[in-house]
Amino acid sequence: MRRRHFLPIALCLPLTRLAWAQQPTTPEPEEDPPQALPHYKVSAARLQAAVAQRFPLRYPVQGLMNLDVQVPQLRLLPALNRMGAEMVVHAAGPALQRSHQGTLEVEFALRYEATDHTVRAYQLRLARLQFPSLQPGVVALLNTYGPALAERTLLEVVLYTLRPQDLALPDTLGMQPGNITVTSEGLTIGFVPKAR
Repeated sequence: MRRRHFLPIALCLPLTRLAWAQQPTTPEPEEDPPQALPHYKVSAARLQAAVAQRFPLRYPVQGLMNLDVQVPQLRLLPALNRMGAEMVVHAAGPALQRSHQGTLEVEFALRYEATDHTVRAYQLRLARLQFPSLQPGVVALLNTYGPALAERTLLEVVLYTLRPQDLALPDTLGMQPGNITVTSEGLTIGFVPKAR
């Protein structure tokens, strides 16, 4: 009779060893990490070259003077996910006895325009308009025109145009440009699935 009880125990012992042998020694990852969505990078130098093609610009101020805005020097502001621009402005005209040089500084966000595949400036903020050699009254007059000058100068200005070959692969994957991130090297344009 003792053999009958011993036999089932003897048969279970190898199965227990087999179960312990099959236990993994290292834990398996629960899931594969998510794959990064495709993106396109634009260097600061390419942005600067694209903006330089659109300047200098001239703006008349009610027949009193002309403001000539020179090529902006772009700044990357990754902590704010914005860009900045500083422009030299020359003021001359009948209301001034000589030409004066000043600076205009603005900050702006970026957006993608799908109709022409461009990255554009928007949400402009005037940071500073300064003319050290002008009389305070003239500077006050110019400061009233400062926000309008900033908007006319950079609002919706094209900073970069994506070429058809830049969009070909993402388009075949059913993706389109989405978020734009300002980095210390330039811009990263992320691609997102197209809306259905």
